[in-house]
Amino acid sequence: MTSPVVEVSHLSKSYPGARGAGAKVAVADVSLTVAHGEIFGVLGPNGAGKTTTVECIAGLRTADGGDIRVLGKNPRTDPLAVRQHVGVQLQEAALHDNITVDEAMRVFASFYPDPASVPELLDLLDLTAHGRQRFGKLSGGQKQRLSIALALVGKPQVAILDELTTGLDPAARRATWDLVERVRDSGVTILLVTHFMDEAERLCDRLAVIDKGRVVTEGTPASLIEGLDGSRGVRLRFADPVARQRAADLLTLLSRQDDDITAVRTTADEIEVTGTRRALFAVVQALAPAELVPDDVRTVTRTLEDVFVQVTGRQYQADENEEVAA
Repeated sequence: MTSPVVEVSHLSKSYPGARGAGAKVAVADVSLTVAHGEIFGVLGPNGAGKTTTVECIAGLRTADGGDIRVLGKNPRTDPLAVRQHVGVQLQEAALHDNITVDEAMRVFASFYPDPASVPELLDLLDLTAHGRQRFGKLSGGQKQRLSIALALVGKPQVAILDELTTGLDPAARRATWDLVERVRDSGVTILLVTHFMDEAERLCDRLAVIDKGRVVTEGTPASLIEGLDGSRGVRLRFADPVARQRAADLLTLLSRQDDDITAVRTTADEIEVTGTRRALFAVVQALAPAELVPDDVRTVTRTLEDVFVQVTGRQYQADENEEVAA
């Protein structure tokens, strides 16, 4: 069996509190493993401990407790050996506005004894046409692609990408997702930090959900979603407000009599029905005799956000307090 590329066991990290306050626990207890050639997601709201975790893995911060191995090396005792094989794209990284793409790439390439081909990297990340463009003139998506290129210029075996699509528009986000998959296909193992549930569901082979400095669940996106309770949702839209109200009243009454319907919620636009796997059948059987035909019927797809709600017992808030930096 191939050894994991990254192994983290019971990692902990705290920062001194402000103005004499007690220590701020950023990471309480995180354990995870990353296999060769996969995209492994570290998922959770801001302030959960994600960035601190990967900075300890990369050797950029020193853990207070636990054990870390990257390609068999300990970043605390042998940081140089780890950094030779790990490329990092940090959330807050920035370059001088006047440096060009070509200049930045060649400067970073000079840090390594055997760097990757700069022209090949620029081509891989669709930056060849922007080689002479200054950093300050790049779009958000172009800056993110350059940041990834700089993380790859040392030919890393592992790339840590931290919140790489924050602030990008939907089109740029999807283009960046395609890029991440191309990087993985080139043989690089990726540790992807994100607070976007859709991003993790699209990209990650496996992931760990972190909340309040602890891993609360781990697995493939599909297995985590399939492991949810058996409830299902159906959303109905009626153009006629009178028909909508009649349907809502009928379904609310049904929820008191039929175990397949557990809840009915009505908004100004639609009716949302929650129940068992047979909820859709129950809704159709209830509305048909009354000749109430919705203009639109949609089943509610379960997502990683539902996983988060179930394992933490609270609603997911992507914009919670940012992590404390030392």
